Amino acid sequence: MGTERDSRIAAMPTGPQPPVDQHDALTSAVRWLLDRITAVSELVTGRPVSLYAAAVLRIGYSLLYLTFLLREFPYREEIWGPGSPWTPALAQQLFAQTGWTSILTLSDSHVYFELCYALAVATSVLFMLGWRTRALSFLFALVVTSFHARAIFMTDGGDNLVLLMALYLVLTACGRRWSLDARRIRLRAARHETPAPAEPSHAWQQLRGGLVTLTTVVHNCAMFVIAAQVCFLYGSAGLYKVQGASWGAGTALHYVLNLQLFQPWPALSHLVDQHTVAIAIAGYLTVLLQVAFPFVLFGRLKYPVLVMLLGMHTGIALLMGLPLFSGAMIVADAAFLPDRFYAALPALFRSAVLRSGPRRSASSRPTPGTGSVPAQSKSRELRPQNRSALDHHTATDLRTGSERR
Repeated sequence: MGTERDSRIAAMPTGPQPPVDQHDALTSAVRWLLDRITAVSELVTGRPVSLYAAAVLRIGYSLLYLTFLLREFPYREEIWGPGSPWTPALAQQLFAQTGWTSILTLSDSHVYFELCYALAVATSVLFMLGWRTRALSFLFALVVTSFHARAIFMTDGGDNLVLLMALYLVLTACGRRWSLDARRIRLRAARHETPAPAEPSHAWQQLRGGLVTLTTVVHNCAMFVIAAQVCFLYGSAGLYKVQGASWGAGTALHYVLNLQLFQPWPALSHLVDQHTVAIAIAGYLTVLLQVAFPFVLFGRLKYPVLVMLLGMHTGIALLMGLPLFSGAMIVADAAFLPDRFYAALPALFRSAVLRSGPRRSASSRPTPGTGSVPAQSKSRELRPQNRSALDHHTATDLRTGSERR
């Protein structure tokens, strides 16, 4: 008995053992972490996200840049041309310091500049329509980069965000929705014009699957970078405003409205400036929205925040004369709306058109017998007696007519 008891005591663990509850909690935490990693991996590699949002970015920024080019059409020579005060020689000196480059500095010819300008306009139009989007995305980024670098000190800075988004859009699959490419693929599939592919080899299947996965990963990462870029812009702008005494005192917008350089309509600016309480509230709300923006993206609170940001950027465009900057920020905010919102827009638009169409009320419908054309009754079959009477009258008429002749 003593020997058996001693061996049992020797077999018992002597060190401190973690409680059973602590071990279960550690196992649950590890399992939760693995589940989160798996979910993130499936989100990044499973399917392309925010395809409609990418299409909105493509359409919005190409339309904005097209508007920008056409707005500056009368002044294109002074801004980007060979006759600009910022000469090509000065641009080359700046490129040596910053590392930028531009196709506009390859020649001092006026004809060459006009060809580059026409190329920029055509590229913006085709990229907005979604024609050969993969190739046009590279060309659009080249055009935006070249024009931005050529006259970096001649514009108002509103095209900085357009430049960043043009570079990011190269990595996205922004032509899979609302584009001529998507329409062409859809029509081809409807007509069954796609030839039946031959049985691919196993190596080809692996290569094709890897390319699809790589495209999906690059697109999803680019969309995440775009979202992070917008959050960084808002967060840094809000934190920078917090450091200013005028924003803390609620008087910053008063000074902004009285800057003569940013007064497209001075009378409107002075009219708004008269409401001091509203101006102070708007200033505090602006700082709050910008600081809180990155923290409300994962809940329903982001929808009223996006609406208020839309109003803020509209006010900046009207009161400060910065339409390009405001438009770029509004398009960037649209990237945070889910795809189900954009997918429902066509149906909502059709229903709105049908509801707003001409309606005919019940009182305006013509009643039987009141219209210009009398109501027609159903033809009733003649009774035998009526038919015999009709035959008798017809025979009498024929006989009378023959006697007269």
